[in-house]
Amino acid sequence: MIAPILGVYLMLRRQVLMADTLSHVSLAGVALGSVMNLNPVLCGFAVAMIGALLVEQLRRSYRTYSEVPVAIIMTSGLALAVVLMSLKTNLSKTFSSYLFGSIVAVSNTQLWMMAAVCLIGLIFFICLRRPLYNLTFDEETASIGGVRVKGLSFAFAILTGMTVASAMPIVGVLLVSALIVLPAALALRISRSFATAIVIAVITGLAGIFSGLTASYQWNTPPGGTIALILLFFLLTGISAQKLISLYNRKRHRAAQQNQTATLYIHSKGNT
Repeated sequence: MIAPILGVYLMLRRQVLMADTLSHVSLAGVALGSVMNLNPVLCGFAVAMIGALLVEQLRRSYRTYSEVPVAIIMTSGLALAVVLMSLKTNLSKTFSSYLFGSIVAVSNTQLWMMAAVCLIGLIFFICLRRPLYNLTFDEETASIGGVRVKGLSFAFAILTGMTVASAMPIVGVLLVSALIVLPAALALRISRSFATAIVIAVITGLAGIFSGLTASYQWNTPPGGTIALILLFFLLTGISAQKLISLYNRKRHRAAQQNQTATLYIHSKGNT
C-alpha cells in the first residue's frame, strides 16, 4: 500500500532511483548485521534509513547535479555489501532470499516491521498530505508558504528507507524499485488528477502483489521477479489501452468534423 504511494511522490520529485539506491544500502546493512552477529533485518532497516538521510543531505549539497548523490550512495552501498559478504562465506543462501525475494523466508520480525511501516506511512501521508503536495511540486513556493522544507524532506527520505527495507523480503533487493516505480508510472500515465493517481497506484500495486504471489506459487517461480513482470505487464497494457483509446477518439472526432462539414455543405447548396 505504501510503496506505490511513495513511488508517485518519488517520480514527481525526480528521485525514482532513490529506491534502488536504498535497496543496495539496506543489503549492506544486512551483511553488516550478519558479520557482527546482529539481527540482519533490523540492521538493514537502520542502515537504509541512514542511507536515506545521507542521500537527502548530499542532494542539498549538489543541487545542480541531483543524480550525483544517488550514484555516490548506490556505489558505496553495493561496494560495502560485497566486501562484507566476502568476510562470511556461509551467507549465500541467506542473501539469495534478500536479492530475489522469498515469501516463505519472511520472519515474524519482518511481518511486524512491515505492519509498522504501513501504519507510519499511512499516518504520514494523511496528516502531511498538503505540505507534502506543495513540497513535491515546488520547494521554494512551499517554503514561502510556511512549510518546513528541510525537516519534511528528511522525514520523507526516512520513510523511503523504511519502505525499501521492509519490502526487500518480498520482492528482493534487485526488484524492490519495481514495486515502487511501476504502479506509479502507470498511475501517472493514465490518471487526470493527483488523488486519482494515488488510488490507481495503490490498486495496481496490490493487484500486482497478490497476482504475482499466486502465479509464483502455481508456476514455482521467484516471487519478486513474478511480481515485477506482472506489474510491467499492467504498465504496458495500460499504455497500450490509452493509446488505442486516444486513437479511437481522434478518429471519432475527425469523422464528426467531416460529417459536420458535409452537413454545412448540403445546407449551403440547399439555400443556394
